[in-house]
Amino acid sequence: MTYVVTDNCIKCKYTDCVEVCPVDCFYEGENMLVIHPDECIDCGVCEPECPADAIKPDTEPGLEKWLGLNSEYAKTWPNITQKKEQLPEAKEFDGVEGKFDKYFSPNPGSGD
Repeated sequence: MTYVVTDNCIKCKYTDCVEVCPVDCFYEGENMLVIHPDECIDCGVCEPECPADAIKPDTEPGLEKWLGLNSEYAKTWPNITQKKEQLPEAKEFDGVEGKFDKYFSPNPGSGD
């Protein structure tokens, strides 16, 4: 099992989760974070820290797409280990449906 970041992170990008991760397995895109599944130790401390409830265990049904996306982008996006301000539109986009198709950006973030 590993944890994955799902579509509610898009356009929110809260980074509370990166501060508590003991193995620094978060990677930053332009408008979301991902977890490297080979680095995640399945401790689960990140899940309750996410204000947008965007982190889920990959054992939940229907998360195969997100496991693949997290794995793919963790290889190219920069590592992030320190909390930053969420995106300015975070509260407005928290809970919006279908964000991946409308807003996902494959561009990397700045990392630490």
